[in-house]
Amino acid sequence: MPTKPSYLGLLNAIAVGETAAGEALGEWADMTTDKRLAKTLRLIALREAEHGLAFAKRIMELGFDVRQPDHDPGASIRKVVHSNRSDASKLRALKFHKGPGATDVFDSMFSDKTIDPVTGGLLGRYIAEERDTGWKFKAEYDRLHAREQAKKQRATAKAAAGN
Repeated sequence: MPTKPSYLGLLNAIAVGETAAGEALGEWADMTTDKRLAKTLRLIALREAEHGLAFAKRIMELGFDVRQPDHDPGASIRKVVHSNRSDASKLRALKFHKGPGATDVFDSMFSDKTIDPVTGGLLGRYIAEERDTGWKFKAEYDRLHAREQAKKQRATAKAAAGN
């Protein structure tokens, strides 16, 4: 049995979480009526699924297997995705409306100085793509939110004109 790397749990969490997110976002892409959002969701779903596979592969290269949790890691995303909320509201509920901030969950990933170069390269690409995903989600949220606001303003103006 190979020596268990200290970062194996991190790799496993990413493999499982990204796979689940890819599936849920693909479901959302199939449900939305907004073609532009659907295209963005499909791209991100593919990216998430690829991350899941890449990290599962790395775990296997290290001599281990992906361990599935006892719970559905995509349940919370699916609950929002399958709700009757607007797409903008779904993005907001999933906290996809903010974009990458000055600090994020990825900042601490390289604090483990035992990460080997192959895993480090994989993590670096993953982090860059996840931050790009954050910007893509924010752009979609901003567009959809602005459209919702304009619709509300038109309705308010129409109601006021009818009085």
